Amino acid sequence: MSYSQSLANRIRTSLQNLDNVEEKQMMGGLCFMVNDKMCVGIIKDDLMCRVDPDLKPELLEKLGCFEMMFTGRPMKAFVQVDETGLRTQADFDFWIQQCLDYNPKAQASKKKKKKDGTYSIG
Repeated sequence: MSYSQSLANRIRTSLQNLDNVEEKQMMGGLCFMVNDKMCVGIIKDDLMCRVDPDLKPELLEKLGCFEMMFTGRPMKAFVQVDETGLRTQADFDFWIQQCLDYNPKAQASKKKKKKDGTYSIG
């Protein structure tokens, strides 16, 4: 899997003071789980943001933001932001905050029981 290490480091820095943050390789990139919920991630060189679906039309008007597609269909609560929308620290912080603001409202993935009796999210 190939994704931007510099973007991963920017996300790590922005989330470093939060509890219950976990990194997972998924969707062809890297995802950051906050409180066991997919919150923000990276697909290639783009920021993947889980955002409030009610705000999505407004967010799609921002520079560098576009619809996130998965298997040819738009994902309801996700957008991607390319480098043009992440140039300044203020721009980057805006997107991270959108993800963190939605996280308490987001639905957690169902936990799947593994053969060894432990659980995984997904």
